[in-house]
Amino acid sequence: MSETTVPVTAAAPAASAPVRGRRARIALRTVQVLLALFYGVASALPKLIGNQYAVDAFDKLGWGSAGMYTIGALELAGAVALLVPVLQSVAAVALSALMVGAFFVQMIVFGGENAATPLILIVPLAVIAWARRGSARDLLDLVRRRG
Repeated sequence: MSETTVPVTAAAPAASAPVRGRRARIALRTVQVLLALFYGVASALPKLIGNQYAVDAFDKLGWGSAGMYTIGALELAGAVALLVPVLQSVAAVALSALMVGAFFVQMIVFGGENAATPLILIVPLAVIAWARRGSARDLLDLVRRRG
């Protein structure tokens, strides 16, 4: 047999699968870290320090400072939970639910001005929730063992 007719063995695809899997895990973890930074720094922090833009927005909603601090705390908790392996799937689902609410608020109260942002954020959150769904099972097992 010549070099060009050597049969391809099953080892070649199997050898590349772990590399792709590793790359996917690294990419997913990178997305989680970036989202955690976004929610913690860009979204929660302005609310928690009482940035004037956030104060004005929540006053327009009629929620005042209590609503602003509550949403900021939820976003910060979600950001931290995205980085905790057993909580990452649940955090992604919870932040997605928060983004659905943010979308409706943007549409109803603010005339859709920034309505695309929550929708865009739901996409990577949904990928994380699905890809890390095993962590939700782990959390459920942990709660059952302690209960």
